[in-house]
Amino acid sequence: MIGKLIDVPRRAVAGLGAALVLACAVLLAAMTDSTMQPLPASAPSGEFSAARARTHLERFATEPRPIGGAAAERARNYLVAQLRAAGLDVEVQRAVGANASTGLASFGLVHNIVATRRGHDPTGTVVVAAHYDSAAMGPGVSDDAAAVAAMLETVRALGDAPLRNDLVLLMTDGEEDGVLGAEAFVREHPLGRAGGVLLNWEARGVSGPSLMFETSRGSAGLVEAYAAAAPRPRGDSTMAAVYRLLPNNTDFTPLTAAGFAGLNFAYIQRSSHYHTAGDSLANLDPGSLQHHGSTMLALTRALGAADLPALRTDHDATYFRLFGVLITYPDALVWPLAGLAAAAVAGLAVVARRRRLLSVPRLVVAAVSGLVPLVVSALLAQGLWELLVAWRPAYDGMGGLLHRPDAFRAAVVAQTALVVLGWYLLLRRRLGPAALAVGGLAWAAAFGVLCAAVAPGASFVFALPALGCAVGGLVALSVGRPLVAAAALTLGAVPAAMLLSGLARNVFDGMGLALGGAAALVTALLGLLLLPVAELCLPGPRARARARGLGLPEGDARARGLGRPEAGVRARGLAGAPVGALVLALVALLVPVLVAAGLAGDRFDARNPARTHLAYVMDAGTGAARWVSADPEPPAWTRRYVTGRDRTPLPPGYARGTMLWTGPAPTLDRAAGPRLTVLRRDGDRVELRVSAGRAARSLTLRIERPITEATAATAGTAPVTVRVAGTRANTWPGEVRFRGLPDAGARITLRVQGADKVRITAIAETDGLAAVPGFVPRPPELVAATREDGELIAVTRTYTV
Repeated sequence: MIGKLIDVPRRAVAGLGAALVLACAVLLAAMTDSTMQPLPASAPSGEFSAARARTHLERFATEPRPIGGAAAERARNYLVAQLRAAGLDVEVQRAVGANASTGLASFGLVHNIVATRRGHDPTGTVVVAAHYDSAAMGPGVSDDAAAVAAMLETVRALGDAPLRNDLVLLMTDGEEDGVLGAEAFVREHPLGRAGGVLLNWEARGVSGPSLMFETSRGSAGLVEAYAAAAPRPRGDSTMAAVYRLLPNNTDFTPLTAAGFAGLNFAYIQRSSHYHTAGDSLANLDPGSLQHHGSTMLALTRALGAADLPALRTDHDATYFRLFGVLITYPDALVWPLAGLAAAAVAGLAVVARRRRLLSVPRLVVAAVSGLVPLVVSALLAQGLWELLVAWRPAYDGMGGLLHRPDAFRAAVVAQTALVVLGWYLLLRRRLGPAALAVGGLAWAAAFGVLCAAVAPGASFVFALPALGCAVGGLVALSVGRPLVAAAALTLGAVPAAMLLSGLARNVFDGMGLALGGAAALVTALLGLLLLPVAELCLPGPRARARARGLGLPEGDARARGLGRPEAGVRARGLAGAPVGALVLALVALLVPVLVAAGLAGDRFDARNPARTHLAYVMDAGTGAARWVSADPEPPAWTRRYVTGRDRTPLPPGYARGTMLWTGPAPTLDRAAGPRLTVLRRDGDRVELRVSAGRAARSLTLRIERPITEATAATAGTAPVTVRVAGTRANTWPGEVRFRGLPDAGARITLRVQGADKVRITAIAETDGLAAVPGFVPRPPELVAATREDGELIAVTRTYTV
């Protein structure tokens, strides 16, 4: 009908229809990744209410709660009182938690809250876990107070209804400093060694759906239980597969390493506020809190009544959403589906070759050249980020997690489209659209096979789009009606549009623009899969378009007098060149427009502030004090304190190899600060007594030689030992941190490589800068950066032991 009204060829109608269908598929995928409508405080008592949970946040999550701080103690007292009022058995586990990374041993005196509700006929234990501490830079409403408040509201909603299985609410301490509380729980607490089913809750933003982003190994039974119980299940196994390959960790990591089978949840949107003062009640999305809590309540009820051993499996599951439905299947199907996708692409190549739509040499060149748009798109996205940082240096401190990134994301998509279309139009005359389309499908099939080998849970996101597009192409080549063939190509591309666009969104949300190349690569792959649909939108000789572009049998092509395929390729390339050039020009113009719109719209203000790093550093031995900033270009407020980049000596081991902004600072009480006493020296073993001094919450030791082992203990806690490998960058090679150090100090034993004598710089760290004379608080449009050494008064002493 459209073709009759405006007198356009059916090819154009088919192209327009295909574009609309795929746009709707992308939009549907985005819409089905929404959160939940928050319920008011008047909601039925058996339901989770975000409004009721928020009242808890107003009581304990209005200030930063770093490990060992007074605010953490106040929050702990409130949570313990609420849990006891709900009828649970509550204890506070006091222990030293420990963790090790490259050149670093981390310790902390943790206070875990362990609340227990006994089941009437238990088959095991269900542990619901979240951490109540926050980063020192902000109140941590989403990370992770929202989950803690959800636990209180979940207990209330459960009421007196009996649960078959034992229920443990674990509110850990010290997660932000290296999952210290969870480590201490599994090492020392009986429940931590008993195993069970774990539900862990996190956040890396302040909005978005509660995503199941990680699973333990052998979790197929739990995934099925989640799919059946959760009111709106979100997330997919791509996230879990990729997360296993990353060095990141949460409390989930030590708990599952200790034998718990579990699921890990988080929301990750608007992550520009992550670990800053912006992680506040004002920025919390109530729909995210509702989704967190409704899922938590549903799973607690379902698993609380389940036969937990029956959920144990020896295999994982692939899971993802398509058309709003969570689809799951066991990992035994990963390789067959990846193989089927590869076979379908190969079959499409064979059929196209028999129809004389491509030749083997052209197919090989097309497939190999497909690497070009993938790589170039990723490089351009990374280049765009470098340009943005050069234009607006404040972006550098945000790690790519911008407040208003949509225009920049659209620019990445536009320049990716420019690369893919440019590559396609450049080669379609020489190689033909069939060779380029099948070559693009080959990359998706190859990624599906590769993931089946190294990250099975992610294989579907490549294999299923490749399979759908290949089947659509085979159907198109087998029918004789152009519009039916176009419909087959379009419907075959729908899974690609939904799954790969969803993957690109998650990559943007999780990694930010600093790693925008990853999202661009996914977008470029989607572009390769949509080449047959793009071909519908390009003009060409009518007879040839119907015969080859839409898949008519070769006999029909001969009947229409099109001759050899190579002639058709040349004809199409010439006919489509003007339109293709116009499209490329429009897209090329769109990129700078989007970038300019992004820069104009993403301005810093009180609601969406910029970040700045500032610390006060004083050498108590010499009395020399400096303001220090690691900002590449400090804002005006920070420049009140730092005067320029120089090599003014900082305390030994504080920093090396970097040029910091520094400025003169007033001297504080030189009698304050850390103290270190050598208790014993035996070969490479050094035993020390350390304290941080009054008001200091933490102590850092920097050692001028590498350390291989560290042991720490406080009064009333058992010693904890960790082994250390590697060396630290930008400081002395060995480092020990003790967060939440008690006033009485701690005993620390080190194994130090090298000479008999070694220098150690002890750094006592106090949160905040208000105690420094002359300090003026930040203006509303600035917040403290997320660097660990920022927003601190650091008082140092250097010892030779």
